Amino acid sequence: MTPLDFRDGAAPTPEPEEPARFRAAVEAMGTASVHPRIELAPIRPPQRLAPYSYALGAEVTRPDSNVVPVDSDGDAFGRLILLHDPAGQEAWHGVFRLVAYCQADIDSALAADPLLPEVAWSWLVDALDSRTPFTALGGTVTATSSVRYGDIAGPPRAHQLEVRASWTVTDTNLRPHVEAFCEVLAYAAGLPPAGVTRLDVRRGEGAE
Repeated sequence: MTPLDFRDGAAPTPEPEEPARFRAAVEAMGTASVHPRIELAPIRPPQRLAPYSYALGAEVTRPDSNVVPVDSDGDAFGRLILLHDPAGQEAWHGVFRLVAYCQADIDSALAADPLLPEVAWSWLVDALDSRTPFTALGGTVTATSSVRYGDIAGPPRAHQLEVRASWTVTDTNLRPHVEAFCEVLAYAAGLPPAGVTRLDVRRGEGAE
């Protein structure tokens, strides 16, 4: 099956029966405990990267609202994609691969720090190292700045941090991988320390 994208009302598309290991990995992703200001929901995964795929979208909510904003200044968001090829892929060194992307607005002082890429990458490495085994980790960290001119909404200057990464997992217990990913998003968004809240991400009715 293809998970529903609840944000655009997409309908499920029939797919070959999912392997049991893939179903177990997807279910484990739904048991993650993350920062209470991070909302998780299934989104439409890419269709051509692997025989089976699943994706979660993550977004930081505003303190005064329980609604995930669609487009607003100061937001931070990301996505975590699970790829599965039962036959394995040489570049993966395994049968499961996670692909992560995070983006967050940052302040000018942080954007000007020449060590920002190294620090941001260490967030991911440390978050994974402290939780779970993984292999073949690679990715990029990008800090960008933009200046707005003329009649355009938003602050005159804006700075963003992007983290792109992928790694191979060694088993179907993907809960710690989701938690590590969300920890990086929380750091990027500058969220204050907080307790964690259990978020059971479930596939919608009719998705199977």
